[in-house]
Amino acid sequence: MSETSMTMARVAYDALDEKLGEDIEILKIDEISVIADYLVIANGDNPNQIRAMLEQVEQRMSEAGFDSKRIEGNKNSTWILMDYGDVIVHIFSREDRLFYDLERIWRDGTKVNREDIG
Repeated sequence: MSETSMTMARVAYDALDEKLGEDIEILKIDEISVIADYLVIANGDNPNQIRAMLEQVEQRMSEAGFDSKRIEGNKNSTWILMDYGDVIVHIFSREDRLFYDLERIWRDGTKVNREDIG
């Protein structure tokens, strides 16, 4: 895990928080998976908020010099996956987040507080 991945997770978290993302969580998964160092997970209340969260993450990450490798889902989706390499951002509707329950799937990961990554 690198300082860069910690910075990416922090930028993504803050961007989601700026758009009032709900239940934002950071899971450190570098010790249990090779796909990424961190997952950042949040949900929004409605399609407009989810779209605003997507756009804010894109903007803040770009401003910090990080470009997404790919984005799955679109502005009308209820689950958006943003792949930044070492950090993967998941933005859900409340219902889809409960249904897919990534926190359960990745329960062997470590929950990290925002303050712990700078």
